[in-house]
Amino acid sequence: MTCPRTNPSLPLAGLRVLDFSKVLAGPLCAQYLADMGADVVKVEAPGSGDDTRGWPPFHAPGLGAVFMSANRGKRSIVIDLKRDHGRGVAHRLAADCDVAIESFGTGVAERLGIDRATLQGVNPRLVHCSISGFGRTGPMKDAPGYDVILQAFSGMMAMTGEEGGPHVRSPISPIDQATGFHALSGILAALLARERTGSAEAVEVSLYETAVGLLGYNIQSYWERGKLPPRFGTSHESLCPYQVFDASDGTVMIGVANDSLWRKFCAIAGLQSCVEDPRFATNAARVENRDATLAIVSAAIAKRTMAFWDAELSRARVPCSPINDLIALLDHPHSRQSDIFLEYEKPGAGLMRGIAQPVRFVGRPRGASRPPPRLGEHTDAILGGAGYSAEEIGKLRLGGVVS
Repeated sequence: MTCPRTNPSLPLAGLRVLDFSKVLAGPLCAQYLADMGADVVKVEAPGSGDDTRGWPPFHAPGLGAVFMSANRGKRSIVIDLKRDHGRGVAHRLAADCDVAIESFGTGVAERLGIDRATLQGVNPRLVHCSISGFGRTGPMKDAPGYDVILQAFSGMMAMTGEEGGPHVRSPISPIDQATGFHALSGILAALLARERTGSAEAVEVSLYETAVGLLGYNIQSYWERGKLPPRFGTSHESLCPYQVFDASDGTVMIGVANDSLWRKFCAIAGLQSCVEDPRFATNAARVENRDATLAIVSAAIAKRTMAFWDAELSRARVPCSPINDLIALLDHPHSRQSDIFLEYEKPGAGLMRGIAQPVRFVGRPRGASRPPPRLGEHTDAILGGAGYSAEEIGKLRLGGVVS
């Protein structure tokens, strides 16, 4: 498969990736590989392609917001992997690739001929990454994996929200996104190992293990205390005061994460008498006397405005922030000077925006190698690069193998 021209200065320039995944974890991983210079081919099913193409809001038909957020920099080909000839096309592409990523339910990749054993049989140097809900072994291996289900299953949702209130879903799909990060780190490590040993690795990540990993210090605290943590809302079980407070005209987040910060906070808040009070002198004491600490701090915060606390605490380098919405974030001077927000054009779709990979390679400007693709936008070019003639491509299209 011929690799299209990429920026040769990028770290992964010349790397070829087949992205069979869909929704968020796998596509995000593959997008980051593309951001680092890899040529990523997104393989989609006939019909509607990746599910997220149909998730509103839409920039244009087939370009839902979630799809756009995780599929920048890729080329799209539509292959019917349920057909023998479709699997043959996939294998021909895989023969000249470095990485393949799939996120199907357990056993599906084998039926579609894109599992590790099959693709590494075609190309022994191919790094294969499999993403699943609960892993490929164990009693839950066949269960579907969705971020919100793992938030509930893992115990994460049992800790969110205010004590006595309803359970709360984290709206940023943290498990999906972090699984994509883990897949990326595993793939990069496998590529490094391949260069050292000459042998290809197989990488497996799951939403279940990602969720457990994210709960690392929470589970550790449970083991040490022997009891489940209460729900702390915006607060932290091991720190105090460390939560949202009501100022005289709105809310502000304050994070007093150590005793040095506590002394600085007390000087500004007029609570100098609390500095040496044994109930409040150390973080451990404040956690032990949480209700009394919060009562004193809340009363002090309520006397002044959000602007006062933001200005004075920031000047003293005590962590604080207003509770911004997305508009406030995007309008902030720091955001306006950041190049993490991308703008680029797509013919027929106009101006598009995206979020760059949150990794900076010093001296290299950020940008999008190409906008998110239309379904099957690059089918002919990809097949031509793999050595198919125009006549062969026509026959594959006529037979419904590709589109």
